[in-house]
Amino acid sequence: MTGGPERERPAEPRPESLADLLGGRRGAVDATLPPLAFGLGWVLGGLWGGVFAAVLTGGAVAGWRWRRGDRPRSVLIGLLAVCVAALIAVRTGRAADFFLLQIASNAASALAWAVSIVVRWPLLGVVVGVALRQRSRWRRDPALLRAYGRGSWVWTATYVLRVAVFVPLWLDGRVVALTVTRAALTWPLIAAALAASWVVVSRSLPPGHPGPRHPVVAPDPDGEPATSPEK
Repeated sequence: MTGGPERERPAEPRPESLADLLGGRRGAVDATLPPLAFGLGWVLGGLWGGVFAAVLTGGAVAGWRWRRGDRPRSVLIGLLAVCVAALIAVRTGRAADFFLLQIASNAASALAWAVSIVVRWPLLGVVVGVALRQRSRWRRDPALLRAYGRGSWVWTATYVLRVAVFVPLWLDGRVVALTVTRAALTWPLIAAALAASWVVVSRSLPPGHPGPRHPVVAPDPDGEPATSPEK
């Protein structure tokens, strides 16, 4: 007998996911509220009812984000996007045009993500690299570069999907349908993309690769050592 209690083995750490590294739920949910408010306001009070509801909700969300410590620039950009969308709808007199900025943003994002893959600067790698403060070290790992490229196609597909769904509804002026699909294709789609792209990245890495936190690179000419897994 050892005379003492056996030490419990430490639990194995849970593998990180892309959501752990990047987050995103909070911002996606916040971004959904002004469009929902616009749709409800439009149903109850027409175009101006929707505009006032969206701007007031956007201001409330911005104030809440400011109080909880979000970056001022991020807060202001979110509020500015709501105001610009409302201004477009007011200038055209067409309620569906409130969603025009979102359609244009998704089209531009789809193009940007696709181009980033072609030029071998996949935006998924850029975003994760910034989050992990790796600068561009991840690009010197061929396996990681290839994995990020494949994972970036998942995100490209999400933007293409949004454009394919939004444009016909916008052309038909279907405000309620735009409001519902705008909400459905925000956080739920982002959550699916986070999970799917992380699976793609993980399965694209060769066996034994230490993962995105530890790019496997050779020393550069300036003497920076190769990154190795932490012990």
